[in-house]
Amino acid sequence: MGALEMTEKEQAAIMIDIYTDLQRIQKAEDKEKELNNQLRKAKAKLEALGIVTENLTIE
Repeated sequence: MGALEMTEKEQAAIMIDIYTDLQRIQKAEDKEKELNNQLRKAKAKLEALGIVTENLTIE
């Protein structure tokens, strides 16, 4: 297995995180605030991996 490949367990853990993050947004009293918090968290994780997030912005 190459250095960039993930195991099924790693993929499952990531998908569980995504699913629970979406539930947090759905259940939040202030959905906009929670959405912004989740976006900040995702952006920080991507930037820590060296990914330029400006290239991912949807307009």
